[in-house]
Amino acid sequence: MAERMPAVVFLGEGRWALEERPVPSLRNPDDVLLQVEACGICGTDLHILEVPPGHPATPGVVLGHEVIGRVVEVGPAVTHLRPGDRVAVAPNLYCGVCRFCQRGLYNHCERFTTLGIFLDGGLAPYEVAPARALFPISPEVPLERAIFTEVVSTVVGGTLHARLHPGEHAVVLGCGPVGLLFLQILRASGAGSLIAADIAPFRLEFARRAGADWAVDPREQDLEGLVREVTGIGADVVVDAVGSLMGTALRLVRPGGTVILFGMNARARAEIAQYDITRREIRVVGSYVGRHTFPLAIQMLERGVIRPEELVTHRLPLSRFGEGLEHLRRGEAVKVMMVPA
Repeated sequence: MAERMPAVVFLGEGRWALEERPVPSLRNPDDVLLQVEACGICGTDLHILEVPPGHPATPGVVLGHEVIGRVVEVGPAVTHLRPGDRVAVAPNLYCGVCRFCQRGLYNHCERFTTLGIFLDGGLAPYEVAPARALFPISPEVPLERAIFTEVVSTVVGGTLHARLHPGEHAVVLGCGPVGLLFLQILRASGAGSLIAADIAPFRLEFARRAGADWAVDPREQDLEGLVREVTGIGADVVVDAVGSLMGTALRLVRPGGTVILFGMNARARAEIAQYDITRREIRVVGSYVGRHTFPLAIQMLERGVIRPEELVTHRLPLSRFGEGLEHLRRGEAVKVMMVPA
């Protein structure tokens, strides 16, 4: 094994570089060294590299938190993994003892941190992660499907919040990778009809493939009118997968329905009428990452309940990370998968 490796490193506001780094070594008894099979570029990575940044990160960190890898070496305290095992990385780490962790709210841990954002991640040939963050996944699962494990786990969390019943109507606002996964999972959950909205024709075509019965550009078609025509009373569930469409979501949902706020935009400010939420008894739920959803995500991918591999539009070596970023920024890609070369 080589002693040094290329890695995509966050340098600070809007800046990154492909640097040569030492191959990481085990520091703690529960550490595991992984050889990275692939790492996805996430919308969070785009936000980190915005100017001004839409998401914080630690300068000098190796980016990449959507990782599939093979175990190379395990620390002395690791008993459930061995070299050669294929694993998905659950990048969000929690302490397990703070006030929120004791309440089961691990995604609100007071010491919450994330591999690939605040600690070194997987946009490199090798990554070290604690054993508790690693979940075995079958080698039979195609890499292009397995790479979605982390994001599927978060979308599963949002879908559980939605409490969709079979036959109910759902609307998904925004057809990036997250919105498209919501469509697939809501369809698998028994949604009666699915309406998707986006302003990019490229993404609307993917929405149709992901299970949307209607995929519309709200600039060209009356979205509220369509929802009313299809449902009669408004959607049972509306998902904002963008992070700035709460007002639209509230107009589309039926009285007593549920709005899931999933997309994140720290600068978005919604103008809403609280009276409308109260009078119509709308359930508005924020959904952040997920709790205990990694095993369910892996189960869905292993059994083929959803097949998100068709969302991978670009497979690139690390040396072309900048190209992958630009494809995403220009709306020319759905999911970019980086493969160490």
